[in-house]
Amino acid sequence: MKNGKKAKSLALDLLFMLVGSMVYAVSVNAFTAPNNIAPGGVTGIATMLNYLFATPIGLVVFLINVPIILWAVLEIGYKLVAKTIVAIVLSSVMIDLFSWFIPVYRGDPILVALLAGVCEGVGLSLTFIRGATTGGTDMIARLLGRRMPHLSMGKLMLAIDGLVVLASAFVFQGIDNAIYACIVIFVSTSIIDSILYGTDVGTGKLFFVMSPKVQEMGDRIMDELDRGVTYLDSKGGYSKTPGETLLCAVRRFEVYQIQAIIREVDRNAFVIVGDAGEIAGEGFKPVHSDDKPLKELLQGMKSKNDKKKET
Repeated sequence: MKNGKKAKSLALDLLFMLVGSMVYAVSVNAFTAPNNIAPGGVTGIATMLNYLFATPIGLVVFLINVPIILWAVLEIGYKLVAKTIVAIVLSSVMIDLFSWFIPVYRGDPILVALLAGVCEGVGLSLTFIRGATTGGTDMIARLLGRRMPHLSMGKLMLAIDGLVVLASAFVFQGIDNAIYACIVIFVSTSIIDSILYGTDVGTGKLFFVMSPKVQEMGDRIMDELDRGVTYLDSKGGYSKTPGETLLCAVRRFEVYQIQAIIREVDRNAFVIVGDAGEIAGEGFKPVHSDDKPLKELLQGMKSKNDKKKET
């Protein structure tokens, strides 16, 4: 049963990342690259290099991400970046593959930026929703954040993207191109937020649900989402009726699934949804991660070999 669920989850991971990569490739090849728009990140850098030297965007995206991924493996561990490696390969391949046949749109620049932002936002959301990223800005910000914990990831990502956008104004010799890039970034991030409701596995949403059917809701949440729930004894302040309140912490992109279950079980349920600044424990950010950077793994292997030689 568990193997079946794992296989289904892996299949969904690949499907979402594949479709997401295809939609993202449309954004790059139909809108941003042909119109000299570099909307931040590694893809923005690759777009500028394509303009200057006619290098393939997808290939350059992959090559730039290689040292970033190696850095991530050394600093974070291979488990947390495994999906990201797959997403990077898929997006790089799709960008160069789609460049052969995707029609280019060179209409109103504002419309170009809006359409690019929509495609980019949807494409990245499909990747993020399965716990992966496309490397680049997000991964660099994560890694820098470990060295500079006083700076938030949002500020680090903004700084990196800002430098790329600023550079694009000089490369394309026009401030307009940089402004359109800012529009793409704003639209795409807004769409990502609206679709995913946030993506960081270390933060999430906290549900308090009051209903006579919380047991049924809890059973479905545990069965369908594999999320733990807690039942709290409660009593209505006005009615004085004793009952139970369901408490459940979820990742942000799971919010819509929880809400759907609640609506299906009891449309009249009283629901409070709050922000959870940090969630640590099983299913979320581990209290003590069992993942190890490459350096520690090599040291562990060396210690084992030394012990074998002694025996």
